[in-house]
Amino acid sequence: MSLPSLATAKRVVIKIGSALLVDPAKAAPRIVWLEGMAEDIATLRARGTDVIVVSSGAIALARRSLKLTQKKLRLEEKQAAASVGQIRLAQAWSEALALRNLTAAQMLLTPDDTEDRRRYLNARATLETLLGFGCIPVINENDSVATAEIRFGDNDRLAARVAEMVQADQLILLSDIDGLYTADPRRDAAARHLPLVEAVTPEIEAMGGDPPPGYSSGGMRTKLIAARIATQAGCAMAIAMGHVERPLRSLEAGAQCTWFLASPEGRTARKRWIGGALHPAGTLVVDAGAARALKRGKSLLPAGVTAIEGRFERGDPVEVRGPATEDTPGAVLARGLSAYSSADATRILGRQSAEIEDVLGWRGRDELIHRDDLVLTAHT
Repeated sequence: MSLPSLATAKRVVIKIGSALLVDPAKAAPRIVWLEGMAEDIATLRARGTDVIVVSSGAIALARRSLKLTQKKLRLEEKQAAASVGQIRLAQAWSEALALRNLTAAQMLLTPDDTEDRRRYLNARATLETLLGFGCIPVINENDSVATAEIRFGDNDRLAARVAEMVQADQLILLSDIDGLYTADPRRDAAARHLPLVEAVTPEIEAMGGDPPPGYSSGGMRTKLIAARIATQAGCAMAIAMGHVERPLRSLEAGAQCTWFLASPEGRTARKRWIGGALHPAGTLVVDAGAARALKRGKSLLPAGVTAIEGRFERGDPVEVRGPATEDTPGAVLARGLSAYSSADATRILGRQSAEIEDVLGWRGRDELIHRDDLVLTAHT
């Protein structure tokens, strides 16, 4: 099976981590590296490829000036550093791209901007307009206002949600490693590099390790979560080495990396949004019969639900899990939009649909989650 190629991409999202862009000894941008990246972006734009950059680095750029030398920062310290560093980060990108006659456009996002349907559509429209003007959107998480509970926490997943939002055909995660290995190659000499991953299965997800030490908040685990989001939305993804002078040119020339193939099943924009949700408001646990019905493309009925966790309202995204065992919780089978609040769903769980009106006193949908509002996980 042939690997995807950056040369064929029509719309690309490129994620760049702090360790690539910021020199920690100087707490300043790596200018030479940044100029090489701008040259790569200009090459893509010259042949008509839309480019969006998801760039970390704001907090790292502000650490020294704010005397934040400790490894762990409190949330309010991160927010203050982000406020200072974001100006420097935007300026660095603006200057590097301007030398190639390209216009940078800053955009800050929070999870709510991708999880709330109205804000999601608005953010997508803004990005489409910027691309239409020929701009290079430079996106980062809005750390100055994000809360500890509701934040991406890493730009891998943010980049995947952006790629899903704009229907990019490729997502490139530039990293300090040249792809996915069967184990951590820094600890296991027998670790084998995987040039191609056809589907993000539980076995593949198990290859993710703990986040690395230092400024980075990502790691292979978050990259695999990003791969699941992107590939299920029809976007191929690559994990590639970023510590070279011209990383995109190197990737296009055949440098070692790992490509994750886009899922062949097409999805509507609405289902891509549902499937990519990062923060489900609750969980519905189902029995074995309901799990089999979901795999056959059926809706989720209250009769097949055995437990409800969390608090959510009608229309909120929820997770559907299969039966648990003594040792492990049930596997995630699907994500969907609940037709009932958690309070009402609790009253009707295990009931037949014909009983709903008698129990609640009003007639709702027969399904807890209709199949049109349901997206199965890739390995269900």
